[in-house]
Amino acid sequence: MDKPHIRMAEERKLLGMRMQTTVSEDRALELWSSFRPRVAEIGHKADDRFYSVQVFPENFSLSTFNGDTRFDKWAAVEVTDHREVPEGMETLILPGGQYAMFIHRGAAREFNRTFQYIFGHWLPYSGYELDARPQFEIMEAGYRPDDPASEEEVWIPIREK
Repeated sequence: MDKPHIRMAEERKLLGMRMQTTVSEDRALELWSSFRPRVAEIGHKADDRFYSVQVFPENFSLSTFNGDTRFDKWAAVEVTDHREVPEGMETLILPGGQYAMFIHRGAAREFNRTFQYIFGHWLPYSGYELDARPQFEIMEAGYRPDDPASEEEVWIPIREK
């Protein structure tokens, strides 16, 4: 696994669908199966990329996180504004700030190894700590979750210790 790029990100406006889930439930396929066929309804996309966003509760802590911790999972795209929202979709503002950006290479089912590296190896020794903002992944338009050659950007919100 490569070291991350430390980036300052601007605020982003997203439009998509969300559901509450846990790591144990892993309802991502259900969420994306509902959202992907409806992307054409969004007429003001900023680009063709997809965002998978995890919004954790305010009292979230890595020390208490487990497979049953509930969080909001989003399937979304970036938009230029929030004026037109198709029925059944919602808006989300991704706050700007400092992030560690990693590249996950491989099928989505192998994401756990990237997660383990970030939170079990890199973060504890990095001089940073997790910040209380959403974490997200960005996938290009042709992303295929079952393709072992797939790549996605993994953005982890951080602040200096």
